[in-house]
Amino acid sequence: MNLAAPKKHCEASWPNPMPEQRARVVTAAQAVLAARAPHLPPRGMSTLADLYDPLTMPATLAKAHADLDRAVEKCYRPEPFHSDRERVEHLFRLYEQPTAPVLPATPKTRHRRSQIAATGARPRRGRAPGSPGAGA
Repeated sequence: MNLAAPKKHCEASWPNPMPEQRARVVTAAQAVLAARAPHLPPRGMSTLADLYDPLTMPATLAKAHADLDRAVEKCYRPEPFHSDRERVEHLFRLYEQPTAPVLPATPKTRHRRSQIAATGARPRRGRAPGSPGAGA
């Protein structure tokens, strides 16, 4: 199994696991494949869609995926995440570190509505009724 960082994503958010962490992830990933194997052709008749239906997923496959999730999470930090939200927030913080701008952001220009409110002027949208060329 290749655990190289995906090239389409920011590599800074990919952890740099210790060799024993990497070995645990590889072992857990192989357990997922082993839990799937009896259900897929030629031995079984399930499709991946069947196997990953949350209502009918085999318990051994669900446990193997939970073990893989824990092994991967340990590569990011030693303590477990208590919710999906906590996990996503942690990953976004890791992603923001290398992508944060070096210089402070430039102030935004004022919106057109703010300029109108400040000056009281309103842009003309068309000709006023009754003015020359306004159509009948």
